[in-house]
Amino acid sequence: MQQSGYSTLRHILFKLDPEIAHNISIRLLAVAPKMGPVRRWLTNLFYYNDSRLATRVFGLRFDNPVGVAAGYDKNAIAIDGLASLGAGHVEVGTITPKAQYGNQRPRIFRLPEDNALINRMGFPNHGMEKVAPRLELDRSIRLGANIGKGSDTPLDQAASDYSKMITKFQCLVDYLVINISSPNTPGLRSLEGRDLLDSFLLPLMELHSKECNDTPLLVKISPDISMSALDDLLDVVVGRGVSGLIATNTSLSRAGLRDSRYVKIGGLSGRPLHDRSNKVIQHIYRQTRGELPIIGVGGIDNASAALEKIRSGASLVQVYTGLIYRGPGLIRQIKLGIVKELEKLGLDSIEALVGVSL
Repeated sequence: MQQSGYSTLRHILFKLDPEIAHNISIRLLAVAPKMGPVRRWLTNLFYYNDSRLATRVFGLRFDNPVGVAAGYDKNAIAIDGLASLGAGHVEVGTITPKAQYGNQRPRIFRLPEDNALINRMGFPNHGMEKVAPRLELDRSIRLGANIGKGSDTPLDQAASDYSKMITKFQCLVDYLVINISSPNTPGLRSLEGRDLLDSFLLPLMELHSKECNDTPLLVKISPDISMSALDDLLDVVVGRGVSGLIATNTSLSRAGLRDSRYVKIGGLSGRPLHDRSNKVIQHIYRQTRGELPIIGVGGIDNASAALEKIRSGASLVQVYTGLIYRGPGLIRQIKLGIVKELEKLGLDSIEALVGVSL
């Protein structure tokens, strides 16, 4: 489905409550691959591959660098459908030990003038016991699980929640992500501070080393973190042996928004985050001399935006809000744009572009 075709569908979906529209979309993606003719139709529309897009990150081979960010498929029901759109990886979640409803509705708000969303979901999900069996199928796509603490778990007991899920998911996914940066779980971002982070990571990394050393363990960070606090965070994650960072989560800042609904409480995603997340990525890449792998997220809605993330230091990128505004053809468009850039520069690998703007 090209951009022109998606415009009509988007017009219809945007008349619905954002969460209802998203749930319809995710259920369609869950059902579509199960029907042979529909699967073939999706493949004809969206399949695109080029060996120059393949890359190795965290010791894993990815067919292409473009993935779907956590939050899009919270309960791992549409992995195959998202794979059919051409994604190189899908990150499900955020998942918590027990099922939880999250915050009260309405909790997603569109800002069309800014190509952005504000959400205050609060980790709604089916819980690890129901989600885990959905991850057990053999898949051709790389799969990550984003994990968070339960809403009723005190902050000083958060490590226990993450430990349970590391044990549960370690053999079911290609990588795990510790989410300590959602702005919609009270107090969670305080875990990004040096002392709390160090004591929090200690038991998790010991568990990781003992039980699942072969499964990369990443940390997802906030775009609102100061550079000095980011330096402290880097000291801890490098010292503790974290496999990489996802930069970045949603933002509490409303700077530069044109839409008057900016006052809504929650995390901002989409185009306004593009430059902010790039600055965080660039700082990480410089400070770690490119030795700590980065997945770049925030404001990717075209190939140019994805390329800027990669040039800033991201080895992989993820989309979410861009899919809502640009449609299911976005991933293919990004891959085509990256290959075009590689051809223009005479390069034979996406890895040759990582960090070149620094």
